[in-house]
Amino acid sequence: MENQTVNEGKTMAIISYITIIGTIIAFIMNSSKKNSFASFHIRQMIGIFLLSMINKYLIYDFLGSTAGWIVGVIIFVFWIIGFIGAVKGEEKLVPAVGEHFQNWFQGI
Repeated sequence: MENQTVNEGKTMAIISYITIIGTIIAFIMNSSKKNSFASFHIRQMIGIFLLSMINKYLIYDFLGSTAGWIVGVIIFVFWIIGFIGAVKGEEKLVPAVGEHFQNWFQGI
């Protein structure tokens, strides 16, 4: 990835990992002048957020708190991997599902 693209999108990429509100702010900031690096991380964070909602409303309710806690730890590790990638200026896919997030949300 081009260094200038990373530098221009790094702030938006980092902001996207600060709760869903940060993701919305980064999405709005990125909508006027598309930056591929920021878009990559926004897509990753939207996917991580959706996983956390599935965990909260489905796994905890139907499989129990232990399963929900385990999945929650895995989602937190995904968040850390994405956040560190944004800080380092890397397009690091979240394990197992990151490629799907890029395909599902490619309009962003």
